[in-house]
Amino acid sequence: MLFCPLDDELRAQKLRTHKLNQDFNALYEDQEKERERILHEILGEIGEGTFLQGPVTFHYGIHTRIGKNGFINFNFTVQDDAAVTIGDDCNFGPNVTIVTPVHPLLPDERRLLLCADGQKRQLCYAKPVTIGNDCWLGANVVICPGVTIGDNCVVGAGSVVTRDIPANSFAAGNPCRVIRPINEADSMRDHPELLGDNQVIR
Repeated sequence: MLFCPLDDELRAQKLRTHKLNQDFNALYEDQEKERERILHEILGEIGEGTFLQGPVTFHYGIHTRIGKNGFINFNFTVQDDAAVTIGDDCNFGPNVTIVTPVHPLLPDERRLLLCADGQKRQLCYAKPVTIGNDCWLGANVVICPGVTIGDNCVVGAGSVVTRDIPANSFAAGNPCRVIRPINEADSMRDHPELLGDNQVIR
C-alpha cells in the first residue's frame, strides 16, 4: 500500500534510528557491550553471535530481523521501509545494500498523489526482502525490493538481485541470474590445493 514517508511518526522513527546508527558507528570494534546494546535498540531482532563490522546504515531498523551466528562486513545499508528478514549463519561482504521502497514510475506521480483526505502528498510503497539461512553475499551486492533468496545460496560480488533466487543456488551478475546449483561437487574436499592440512567436517 502507498504511504507518505514524510508522515510525522515515520520521520520521528527514522530520525531516532539515524542517530543510533551514528552512535554505533562512532564506537570502536572492541566496545562490544555498547555496540550490542545499540543494535538491540535499532533492530527488530538480532540473533546471538551475529557480528556487524560497521559502519551500518538502517533506515527504520525496527523492520529488520537478523538471525544468529552471522557476519556482516563494512558499510551495510538497509532501507527497511518494509520487512527485511535475514536468516541464521549468513555472511555478507563489504558494501551490501538491501532496499525495499518503490516509487511511482511516472514523474508527476512521483512528485505528488492525491490522498483520501484531499491532500496532495509524495507517496511510495515497499516490498519485503527475505534472505534464508546459510547464505553468502559477496561485496557490493544490491538486493532490490520484493526479492526472496533461498537457503544455502551464494551471490557473486557486484550482483544486482532483482528477482527471487531458489535455495542451493550460485547466482551472479547485473541483473543477477542463477548460474548453477550448489552441490557436493563444490566441497573443499575436492580441492586439496586449497584445503592444505585442514579437513572437511562431516
